[in-house]
Amino acid sequence: MDFAWAVKYATEFLGTAILIILGNGAVANVELKGTKGHQSGWLVIAVGYGMGVMIPALMFGNVSGNHINPAFTLGLAVSGLFPWSQVAQYIIAQVLGAIFGQALVVATHRPYYLKTENPNNILGTFSTISSIDHGTKESRYAATVNGFINEFIGSFVLFFAALGLTKNFFGAELVTKAQALINEQVAQATAQGQTIPQEQVATYLEQAKTQVAPFLSPGLGIAHLALGFLVMALVTSLGGPSGPGLNPARDFGPRLLHAVLPKSILGEHKGDSKWWYAWVPVVAPIAAAIAAVALFKLLYL
Repeated sequence: MDFAWAVKYATEFLGTAILIILGNGAVANVELKGTKGHQSGWLVIAVGYGMGVMIPALMFGNVSGNHINPAFTLGLAVSGLFPWSQVAQYIIAQVLGAIFGQALVVATHRPYYLKTENPNNILGTFSTISSIDHGTKESRYAATVNGFINEFIGSFVLFFAALGLTKNFFGAELVTKAQALINEQVAQATAQGQTIPQEQVATYLEQAKTQVAPFLSPGLGIAHLALGFLVMALVTSLGGPSGPGLNPARDFGPRLLHAVLPKSILGEHKGDSKWWYAWVPVVAPIAAAIAAVALFKLLYL
């Protein structure tokens, strides 16, 4: 079923909001003083982010593609797998969804923000921060370099694996076989002097996809489940140094909200938003997405 672009924009907004509610909500539960999950551990955060990706993927994968990530949208567009005319709208929807989701996290956890005395714990519920930043010029340089490496590698694995899971899932070869069969029939007809309009070929392919769709759904559903476990694994394996963000909207939108919210909401220990680091979780995932999608297209598409 095809959906209008307006519905896809709304879906990207909702999907990104759910990601932030479940992901940053888990961070708030662990980091903020007085919550029932306070200091419950990194695995709680990993589960939150894993579910934050898995649930929207299962809900919206067949609606908007469930990008919920500007880097993924840009990576697909650069490789010709997504129309440039829709990139800006998708990114705006994703950033606004991240801000909205974070606002809901703040609304539900406000009493605990007021209790928390560590500014890094407060900021950490909004955006990524480096574990080796101590406020000095040297530590900030080290944090920037380490953060970029961490974000690039983590994002590359995420995007490359996400494409593999959703394009090469078990059963996807049926569509390829159907396409090859149709091409063979067209070639045979052409050899006999017959002409088949391209519109008719497209109709044949759509009919073939409809016939094999029941066999594809289980494989694609499992692929979307696996996406959640992939993010859980990335958070547990590469989340220590900086988060990780792996998503410009997930970092920029909430960081912007952190900057504008007053201390009356976040508490006297709010602290600064560390804008000196903010470019890292934006640029690194975008660069990784472009590289990952290009490599995947080169090898498999």
